Amino acid sequence: MEENKAYTGIDYFRLIASFLIIANHTSPLTTYSEEADFILTRIIARTAVPFFIMTSGFFLIARYNCNTHKLTAFLKRMGCLYAAAIILFLPLNVYNGYFSMEYLLPNMIKDMVFDGTLYHLWYFPAAMTGGAIAWFLVRKLGFRRAFIITIFLYLAGMFGDSYYGISSQLYPVRRFYEYLFDVMDYTRNGIFYTPVFFVLGGYLADQRHSRVPLKMCTAGFILSFFLMIGEGMILHYYDLQRHDSMYIMLVPCIYFLFSVLTYFKGPRVLAVRTSALIIYIIHPMVIVIVRMIAKISGTQWLFIENSLVHYLAVSILSAAVSFSVAFIYHGIKTSAYHGIMYHGILCNGILCHMFRKHGKSRIDQQGTERAFIEINQENLKHNVTVLQEAMPPGCKIMAIVKADAYGHGAYEISSYINRMGVNAFGVATIEEGITLRGFGIQGDILILGYTNPLRAKDIRKYDLTQTVIDYPHAVSLNKQGIPVKVHVKIDTGMHRLGFDWLDIAEIEDVFRARYLKVCGIYTHLCAADSHAAKDEDFTRIQINRFYQTLDSLTEAAVKLPKIHIQSSYGLLNYPDLRCDYVRAGISLYGTLSSPDTHTRVKLDLRPVLSLKSQIVLIRKVKCGESIGYGRSFIMERDSLIAMLPLGYADGVPRNLSGRNMEVLIRGLLAPVAGRICMDQIAVDITDIPDAAVGDIVTLIGKEDENELTALEMAAHSDSITNEILSRMGKRLGITANR
Repeated sequence: MEENKAYTGIDYFRLIASFLIIANHTSPLTTYSEEADFILTRIIARTAVPFFIMTSGFFLIARYNCNTHKLTAFLKRMGCLYAAAIILFLPLNVYNGYFSMEYLLPNMIKDMVFDGTLYHLWYFPAAMTGGAIAWFLVRKLGFRRAFIITIFLYLAGMFGDSYYGISSQLYPVRRFYEYLFDVMDYTRNGIFYTPVFFVLGGYLADQRHSRVPLKMCTAGFILSFFLMIGEGMILHYYDLQRHDSMYIMLVPCIYFLFSVLTYFKGPRVLAVRTSALIIYIIHPMVIVIVRMIAKISGTQWLFIENSLVHYLAVSILSAAVSFSVAFIYHGIKTSAYHGIMYHGILCNGILCHMFRKHGKSRIDQQGTERAFIEINQENLKHNVTVLQEAMPPGCKIMAIVKADAYGHGAYEISSYINRMGVNAFGVATIEEGITLRGFGIQGDILILGYTNPLRAKDIRKYDLTQTVIDYPHAVSLNKQGIPVKVHVKIDTGMHRLGFDWLDIAEIEDVFRARYLKVCGIYTHLCAADSHAAKDEDFTRIQINRFYQTLDSLTEAAVKLPKIHIQSSYGLLNYPDLRCDYVRAGISLYGTLSSPDTHTRVKLDLRPVLSLKSQIVLIRKVKCGESIGYGRSFIMERDSLIAMLPLGYADGVPRNLSGRNMEVLIRGLLAPVAGRICMDQIAVDITDIPDAAVGDIVTLIGKEDENELTALEMAAHSDSITNEILSRMGKRLGITANR
């Protein structure tokens, strides 16, 4: 699958960028043309560091992969590399007289925080500072606001860099930068320079499923690249540059360049990644070695005075050392990995749990798990669109993603539709809400169920919205003294959670509570799926009660917040109700609760979920022999039996045992044989003689002309689709089929 390939375009450009860094520090064209060398080293080569920064942002800051563990790991990795580089270059610093400077301690602190203890090491503190700034801005404000703030920082830094000749003409501005340069030597650092590239990298990762077409990216890169060269030459001609790292056109140039590179995918090339990093770190030492060898051998005229040969010598030696170290390192690492795998320490279940915990898709490729759920994102997108079109003007979807998004995977569903523009979500518990925030989900997250008021701090910390289920609950929540957002639930006849619809005075008190910010008010229609006359009459009573409550609040001078009354069947049977949200649950996933349900509004809803497994064993069973527990299934002929490694612990109802259930293998139907076990299902494949171990088996989904639906599974097991889907265990893998 394309999605599972590595970004080899990014990997190989790491090498190009590392050689551009060497060019920046060796000036390879000065022997031939100083102007050409300026274009190469002071303009073109300035793309290298932003590229490295965007690469880090791409893998660190995407909202749907934006968690504290990744940030902490990134900071630790950069910190360790920085510390190792400082130690590595200590002899060179001693040789250069670094430790004999005046005011050594404050200068060392300044260098370690901003400028680096050697000229190229500024990258590491800049990456740590800029990465943390960008990460927190995106996490708290989203990409748009984060970009505005970081581009403002970049522009401020730019006027202390390439445009300093302009800003220094204004005395107050010049004084500002003079004070700034007492603290840091350059504005090319982690405060002004790197955050915007981190944000852009994260944004591209976040939007990788809706990328700008390759042709447009290429055209954008070519245009901005030449405009950047022109910009740099003009600034150089008028001598406006204090330094030459920050150009206006550098930002779009890197954005489009990186966008182009994301289109090139292939096998992972870890050695290339590692080599590029090693080249960046060691090349100053290689410069010294080349110069030393040239001096000892008397070949300065070739290896030093000829700038191009000098550059090539440094590049070749740096690459040779780096690739050697990288291949040795990855060889050792791979051997260790296979040893661990051989001893069974890294089992699929543990990896699956880890990916689940950190908000990643639970499996990478169809068929690599014993059993898995396949999510059809095109169908999900289609369902969101048709539901939105069926709603009254101004009404929006509140996606109900409780119970792991009805078994579909809260991360897989929420992150995808959040990118589509869905910004309201409903969950059952505070833990589910916190999990969504851990995935980087933006917008409103409403907790539909009870939360202990003592957790008010967590509600506010994770920017969640709590349903107040009755008056004592509201009073207790308000007493915590922590401002929280709430929705008021009204009981109009379901007699579950909520204020009685007649308790207007108590509802008014909630609106006046000091620490409760009422953002919504809603009720739930308990029989909206039924067309029985008595149920329709009761639903109309509920609707009238709810709107009478709203009218009473309006008469009491209460400003009404967001209103929602419809769940899936509320929309499909009562589509014209005045409201701000529709709580789309089962309909969002492309199915209804039971096959005998009919709705007034007919929508082309498409199933999002398929349940699949694989054949792991085939055995011959003779006529008269039994299969499974209790010997309840006796073979009536010599048969071929296939074993599937899933069972009722994975949500397949046990009461479908025997001939009540079929599966699809190679597009053909095969009956279940014997009782469904906790972890195993036996299937009669006698009539599918070509079936083989490893074949994919579909329990819910479509193959060729045949289809098995969750609706049918629910009907045959005397249940509803909601239960069948939400019971699917977390030990199932999830993969996305686009």
